[in-house]
Amino acid sequence: MIQHFRYKPMFKNTQLPGWTFTFLYQGQPINGVYHKTGDIEWTNPIVFHNTEEEEKIKKQLHELMLYHVYD
Repeated sequence: MIQHFRYKPMFKNTQLPGWTFTFLYQGQPINGVYHKTGDIEWTNPIVFHNTEEEEKIKKQLHELMLYHVYD
């Protein structure tokens, strides 16, 4: 489960999409970039147990971004 989710625009001009985000996952800090295309770029080394776990986290992150940014 994602905890302590935070995001902020990458650019001062808020019409240019792109956001940086941070959150905790199982006590591990996770950082990344959420691109306007919905692509996620991890900016710190992350060790997921498998690709299924990573996809689950990406889905949760997409839902959070849709709620906070596009709503």
